[in-house]
Amino acid sequence: MAGKKDLVPDPTVIGEMSAPPFVQLPDPGVLFAERAGRLRLLGSVSPLKPYLEFIADLSEAQSDIAAGLGPVTVAQGDERGREFGMPAIDRADAISQAALDTIFDRLFERARNIAKPQDAADALERVANSDAGERRRMIEALFAGVLPPEAIAEHIYIWAGLQLHFTRLASALDPKSLKPVADGVCPTCGSMPSSSMVVGWHGAHGARFCSCSVCNTLWHYVRVKCVCCGSTKGIGYKEVEEGGGIIKAETCDECQSWVKIIYQQLSADADPMADDIASLGLDMLMRETPYRRGGFSPLLAGL
Repeated sequence: MAGKKDLVPDPTVIGEMSAPPFVQLPDPGVLFAERAGRLRLLGSVSPLKPYLEFIADLSEAQSDIAAGLGPVTVAQGDERGREFGMPAIDRADAISQAALDTIFDRLFERARNIAKPQDAADALERVANSDAGERRRMIEALFAGVLPPEAIAEHIYIWAGLQLHFTRLASALDPKSLKPVADGVCPTCGSMPSSSMVVGWHGAHGARFCSCSVCNTLWHYVRVKCVCCGSTKGIGYKEVEEGGGIIKAETCDECQSWVKIIYQQLSADADPMADDIASLGLDMLMRETPYRRGGFSPLLAGL
């Protein structure tokens, strides 16, 4: 097991701007292709290379499918709903759109050509042959952040299609229309974050953003504050000794949760999903602590 470092609360709390943008909406035409490249780079020096290569291939499939889809149609929640803390995208409408079925069909067909273990191939056939009710139950499990251990692979394929669909919907929103919803809740689609990232962008350098596990929206969230419960008390940081400070576990003594925080200033090409998966060693370290993982990372379920 890798060693660990216990760190005092992060002293670099304030970024270059006092008011960074609230959200950075995703560009599906760029995001999935760049993510695939990042996964391959991380895989080239990781014992997780086969899995990272598989997810890279899946990300490339998402990118190619996105390029072949028509215009995005998004039904936003009404203004009154947003005033009462509702996310921008109407989930019920989004998962009933024919575009999602098209994405599933194309993704499952494309995934058949991706190199994978036999268990993953069998799971793909099961999910490709699943009916609308079965897919709906898997979608609801993903939104809830609780996957059945015996069907994690099937849920990952559903998640990949769902993520592409919601990323496209998010890209069509007006960022100025989005408002905070609640701690640990995406303002775009209402899903949980997978991780958070301190960005190196011009105009927001040093600001922290949470990354949505479903729609890839990044939303601003102040540092040294628990992503899960909003507490600013008892916040600490842990990392593996060879981590180089790029990824840490931000812990909260109030709710006993932890969430990864990725420092993009130390690795300009860092991706909140790719670097999350590649840092499995940090998850293993944290399993030895009393803290539970906050947020949701379906690609790490079962590992």
